[in-house]
Amino acid sequence: MRVLMLFLDGVGLGPPDPAVNPFFAAKLPAFRSLFDGEFPSLRKQTLTSQAASVLPLDANLGVDGLPQSGTGQTALFTGTNASKMIGKHFGPHPYSTLRPVIREKNVFKQLVGAARRPYFANAFPQRFFDYVSQRRNRLTVTTLSCMYSGLPLLKAQDLREGLGVSADITSGGWKELGYPDMPTIHPAEAGRRLVELSRANDFVLFEYWKTDHAGHTENFAEAVEVLERLDGMVAGIVETMDVRSTLLFITSDHGNIEDMSTKTHTRNPVPAILYGRNHNAVAAQLHTANGADITSVTPLLMDLITERHQTH
Repeated sequence: MRVLMLFLDGVGLGPPDPAVNPFFAAKLPAFRSLFDGEFPSLRKQTLTSQAASVLPLDANLGVDGLPQSGTGQTALFTGTNASKMIGKHFGPHPYSTLRPVIREKNVFKQLVGAARRPYFANAFPQRFFDYVSQRRNRLTVTTLSCMYSGLPLLKAQDLREGLGVSADITSGGWKELGYPDMPTIHPAEAGRRLVELSRANDFVLFEYWKTDHAGHTENFAEAVEVLERLDGMVAGIVETMDVRSTLLFITSDHGNIEDMSTKTHTRNPVPAILYGRNHNAVAAQLHTANGADITSVTPLLMDLITERHQTH
């Protein structure tokens, strides 16, 4: 099975209230098409249709306080309860003592060790690489995982050649990053590009941090725009992905944008949205694994991609 994963930073299941939850104020036809017009919320956390399944994952991991990206993403991409390991939630970057865990257990390294082809689809401008050369201790879990696994981080030329996707989906922000001639693309084209990359690799990951950023701003209009751009990308994926061979897996590390009444993270569960191959069986397997929390994700991905466990 091939897996295309969208990691949405700071997306939880919130109240079905368009006054505070932009998921219920934004126009999201692609997302809603997956569940026959419905959308998951705190009130309805589990949905299943012919096309897709969604279920809640706990991001609190048995630790008090608000979940944070450093520990949450370590849990998500290694299968280790990082918050419990260090006794607190920590972020946005991983706690120093978590680096050995990321080095040895990240999903990219595990897949490389299993002779599979992982691919990190985000492209980065030169200023990112300049920054990293000065402050390597400020890398995120995903970029650290690539470094430890020997996977190259994509650059501007890769983005031009269609081999990656910008963190803002359309590449519109690259003009302000020193690339005035970087072509912009429609969100649906970004989705189609991810599908094309998934045909050549066993696991493709795209990270969208704009959701977390919008949640912190408390700017409701920005949050709606960020979600509608994401929905456009999902539309491009749904239109072109082969559901017989590929599973789309959308999840997050902690809540935030789903409750715009606060600019902090939340303790809400995060969604695991599954579309495509064997989504029902995969949802059932995820639901029974480790109490359905975010540490369940990497072991599940390894099972699916390396065929350690067959779903029917």
